[in-house]
Amino acid sequence: MTRARPLMPDLCVIGAGAGGLTVAAGAAQMGASVVLVEQGEMGGDCLNVGCVPSKALLAAGAAAQAVRDADRFGIGVPDPEIDFAAVMRHVHGVIAEIAPVDSQERFEGLGVTVLRAPARFLDARTVEAGGQRIRARRVVVATGSRPLVPPIPGLETVPVHTNETIFGLTERPPHLLILGGGPIGCELAQGFRRLGSRVTVVEMGVLLGRDDPELTAVVRARLAAEGVDLREGRRADAVSGQAGAIRLRLAGPDDRTETVAGSHLLVAVGRRPVLEGLDLDAAGIAHTARGITVDDGLRTTNRRVYAIGDVTGGPQFTHVAGFHGASVLKSALFRLPVKISATPIPHVTYTDPELAWVGRSEAEVRAMHGDGMRVLRWPYRDNDRARTDRTTEGLVKVVTDRRGRVLGAGVVGRHGGEVLAPWIVAVHRRLKVAALATMVAPYPTLSETTKRAAGSAFTPGLFSPRTRRLVRLLARLG
Repeated sequence: MTRARPLMPDLCVIGAGAGGLTVAAGAAQMGASVVLVEQGEMGGDCLNVGCVPSKALLAAGAAAQAVRDADRFGIGVPDPEIDFAAVMRHVHGVIAEIAPVDSQERFEGLGVTVLRAPARFLDARTVEAGGQRIRARRVVVATGSRPLVPPIPGLETVPVHTNETIFGLTERPPHLLILGGGPIGCELAQGFRRLGSRVTVVEMGVLLGRDDPELTAVVRARLAAEGVDLREGRRADAVSGQAGAIRLRLAGPDDRTETVAGSHLLVAVGRRPVLEGLDLDAAGIAHTARGITVDDGLRTTNRRVYAIGDVTGGPQFTHVAGFHGASVLKSALFRLPVKISATPIPHVTYTDPELAWVGRSEAEVRAMHGDGMRVLRWPYRDNDRARTDRTTEGLVKVVTDRRGRVLGAGVVGRHGGEVLAPWIVAVHRRLKVAALATMVAPYPTLSETTKRAAGSAFTPGLFSPRTRRLVRLLARLG
């Protein structure tokens, strides 16, 4: 029996998540021939078990919390009744509404050949998927990541949820234990708490430890105020029990132990790249446990192969995968130079209040510029829109060099991810704060916090004794 001739497209994309779909759709619409290989669900983690379901769950929790907080506006309503099964139908309904955009049918309509099978490299130029060989001019690996489950004694003996399974629940967890106080752990802790579950978060270090401590303190206070039990500086060193009755033994820095019990366990301690089965060595592609090794243009050690998104071991955000995908299109199709490190990557934790940051941290800027750096702040409590909405928690925080160039900025507060937008441009374009201080912001909006934070750089000089003397002098001159 003769072997079928290999497919010979311009691009072979392995993985139909955010990054892979960006490459496949863009390349096909620009006239390139594309083969897309996906062994799981089209849309990847973001659509099916990540960004979309989590934000839909958070929206339901926010609606419930709005009812509880209505008395702030003189509106008396009873506590909300939570139909958890209906909430989860809402979550999956949102997934279903978005799914056609990422569907196999849509991509085949764009002219993409879609193979639903595992992929592996046979050699430096050949990929095999479902018995079909593919010899593409360029290959893009976009296989993403999956939840990391730590080797805690006893963990394998109890039912464990990750983000891949937690959205399959149809009954509300009476008491949800969460291992990990990062963005996923904090978001879901607040979401489930607002939907009526008791929630305990166990974190080895500090909550949201990669973010600015001044901003994370605001999130920590809100979670505690809403009744989330926060166990920071505690390490889970043993797990026991059974479905509905799970126990964690926690060890603190002083080696004292305590036990917490709950009905369900969610593990949210990190993610690892999906490399299994790819046979990267056969293609001469260097990799480690952290991911595929790439240069600043996202090329692997095999110059015909790119890797993008979570599988590279960099920042694990959907918008990063999309950015990587667009960058690869420039390089693979148009042979234009790409340098991804030149673009600052913002991130947002979608708690309420939201926490967002872009650029260098205060500690990094202080190490670089010492006393020459400046920190600017403007609190939400001094913003009239925040006052009208009774959402005055939070602040805008900006770090600059001595010349006022914006090197980093963060927001913790209502719609923090949206308020961050002009600061992303400022960091990317290396603008000075004067560019934002002189803009006209509509009143009353949260965007005024941006103008006010930037303007605070000039307040000491503008209202100084020297300025008052100048005003008096000019007045005497008529």
